[in-house]
Amino acid sequence: MKTVSLKIDNSIYDDLESVLANFKISRNRYINDAIRFYNDFQKRQILEIELEKESKLVSSESMKVLGEFSELDYVD
Repeated sequence: MKTVSLKIDNSIYDDLESVLANFKISRNRYINDAIRFYNDFQKRQILEIELEKESKLVSSESMKVLGEFSELDYVD
């Protein structure tokens, strides 16, 4: 486990202490959970950007293939 020293704005620290007063978890656990949650959020944001970029790269080819399929005659 790594040790990290950080400076927190007074208002954020006050909010943190207020929240912790209502829960039976340590400040350390709370901060670890918050960082994990934010990291997961950021990873999803990165994935969304990558997927949008990849989708744009193949969109014209996808539309071409879709057009070809729509021109096919289906026999029952």
